[in-house]
Amino acid sequence: MPEVVVVGAGVIGSSIALELARAGHDVLVLERAGGAGHGSTSASSAIVRFTYSTYDGVALAWESKSCWESWAEHLGHHDGEGLAAFRRTGMLTLDVPVVPRSRVVRLLEQVGVPVEELSADQLRERFPLLDVGRYWPHKPVTDDAFWVESTEVLGGFLTPDAGFVDDPRLAAANLASAALAHGAQLRLRSTVVSAEQRPDGWRLGLADGSRVDADVVVNAAGPWSSAFNRLAGVGSEFTIGVRPLRQEVHEVPAPVGWGDASGALGPAVGDLDLGTYLRPGLHGTMLVGGTEPACDPLEWLEDPDDADLRVTRERYDAQVTRAARRLPSLQVPNRPVGIAGVYDAADDWTPVYDRTDAPGFFVAMGTSGNQFKNAPVVGRLMATLVGAVQAGHDHDADPVRYVGEHTGVVIGLGTFSRKRARNPLSSGTVMG
Repeated sequence: MPEVVVVGAGVIGSSIALELARAGHDVLVLERAGGAGHGSTSASSAIVRFTYSTYDGVALAWESKSCWESWAEHLGHHDGEGLAAFRRTGMLTLDVPVVPRSRVVRLLEQVGVPVEELSADQLRERFPLLDVGRYWPHKPVTDDAFWVESTEVLGGFLTPDAGFVDDPRLAAANLASAALAHGAQLRLRSTVVSAEQRPDGWRLGLADGSRVDADVVVNAAGPWSSAFNRLAGVGSEFTIGVRPLRQEVHEVPAPVGWGDASGALGPAVGDLDLGTYLRPGLHGTMLVGGTEPACDPLEWLEDPDDADLRVTRERYDAQVTRAARRLPSLQVPNRPVGIAGVYDAADDWTPVYDRTDAPGFFVAMGTSGNQFKNAPVVGRLMATLVGAVQAGHDHDADPVRYVGEHTGVVIGLGTFSRKRARNPLSSGTVMG
């Protein structure tokens, strides 16, 4: 029988499968869709940034960047479909009162992430297309107050090593292909409909009537992760909830000049002041997403399968109008173009990478939106965790730590505990 079953072949599940296979486990991945990365992964903006509210969050992102930079070496496998590529553009993060710049910069410096602080005048000089007005607090774009001219300015900081991955679905497929090359198995269009804990492990029932037995189950089911926990009867001890959240990302023409004459792309922009983020795209485009401003209602779902995956005029107008306020030369096409998807969001927007009280049942959940960038190292975190706990280590009393092979940073998995206190410093956004 498979020793480990990973439920979900998104970028997180595929990475976990690869690292477990590398560690010598017999691995089977069950995926309800027709291919790896066809779910919430494909709706990701795939931004590689380092701005998190905890040391371990920053360290995880910084170590992961090195994996993206050496993607072929990380995979250890040639994928005939081609490889996703990391595009280094830098990321500009604008000031906002609820996330003090000093706190974020201090964490970046502690981890060793290069960072450059910029005043409003320096922003104007470096990025002349940018409106440096301060518009906080958030206002609906339909409110006249949204259009009131700013009387204050803001600064920000630049992390030059940030960027984005050009094809998130392909990145997941690359990881899945590498996992298969290391001995894992992948079953597509396989939906789990039952989960039974047995004296010798777990038995999963599939929609086609077949059954799968395993010593260990890893829940990486994305938007379906909470439902899978309930199906398995696990999670009563969690202090952090995880729910499906419908999101939209829109595509518009990039403003002329957001880049340089050599063809280099301009930086991504995290703009919590206005409630939006922007990411340069290939072929003269720009992606626009939201940072969950309080005045715009969130679209929580009871069942991810109920999501309408068509972009809406209302969300397009809100997000792209905010972006155009920050970049006045941004063109706003009449017809919305973009993608809608369902994310897997935790109460405090920090993922849960942990064991559960049920022996042999592990979770990598609450990951959508802000964890794509960390997927290469999340696989290693989870493989390390599974190995330690199955060998008898008490992770709840003494949280497992992982040492990054590229940067040497130490990542404490206690930060991602299912039993943690809610993170009060989180920005409350997925931001790519």
